[in-house]
Amino acid sequence: MNFIKKIAVFLLFWGFFVPVSAQDASTEAQGQKLVIVTGARFSYQLVEKWIDEYAKVNPEVQIIVESRGSNDPLKYDILAEVYEHPEELKKQREYLYIARYAILPVANSQSSFAKQFAETGLNNDTFREVFFHDIFSEKSKKPITVPYTVYTRMQNAGVPVVFASHFGFQQKDIKGTGIAGADSHLMKALLRDTTGVSYLPLPLIYDPRTGAPNEGLAVLPPDLNGNKKVTPDEKFYDRLETVVNRIEELEGKELKNIPISYLHLSVDRQRATKEAVDFLRWIKDNGVQYLHEYGYLKPDARRLNEQEFSALTTRRIQGGN
Repeated sequence: MNFIKKIAVFLLFWGFFVPVSAQDASTEAQGQKLVIVTGARFSYQLVEKWIDEYAKVNPEVQIIVESRGSNDPLKYDILAEVYEHPEELKKQREYLYIARYAILPVANSQSSFAKQFAETGLNNDTFREVFFHDIFSEKSKKPITVPYTVYTRMQNAGVPVVFASHFGFQQKDIKGTGIAGADSHLMKALLRDTTGVSYLPLPLIYDPRTGAPNEGLAVLPPDLNGNKKVTPDEKFYDRLETVVNRIEELEGKELKNIPISYLHLSVDRQRATKEAVDFLRWIKDNGVQYLHEYGYLKPDARRLNEQEFSALTTRRIQGGN
């Protein structure tokens, strides 16, 4: 009986580890190649949409999304990120700048702050007063009298860097309560506090299934033309489709207070697999059509068309020298 128990414990122990190796073995047996993608978590819905569509024409390749945490990025085949890499890292990687994201100020929909500023909106001065430690700013002629609590990212991250830079600051200048984790954790903190105010990328603000803002969130309309006030034509935030179309229409004209940056996908120049590069080439040719649905702006057409993977990577994935 003791022997049988020992065998059972042995099998149970190894059974805990079997699924991963069994999945790998199954993948290999079916002739599938595995590509692992990681990066900014708010990009995962869009990336998974690309994966689903790609699988319809390339079922022999298995592509999965994995939360990176603190793991070495070199263990992954593709990085999907929303900030510019340091120059030294850029020399080692090949990039596809495929989608852009906009950042908007938001508040808990039950807050007094939301009720006031969803109507009056935020101009440049109000942005600076609410979100930043600005030692050079003058006292507002109309001080904010309703209670509010700003929430921001604790760690260095793409969205707060882009948000702060747009207004002439650094991430460390954003004031408020720091929240650890991803941008989605920032949203959760905001929703738990009826005085909460923050900034979020469009893909987190809106539900792609309904096209409406996620329950509990109120968008605070920015002053787009810089005239210090928000007019009725600058309030178009009820539907996601309207938002992305209007922002694209206004770019280069009147778009003063909406930070915008790129989501880029990249592979290591020396380690890139053929399967990973083929997936990126498919995204370049087919991926733009899904951007608006998930809250992204289209890339600059010229920049997209000019992007090609280097001869070095191409030779390597084809087995050349």
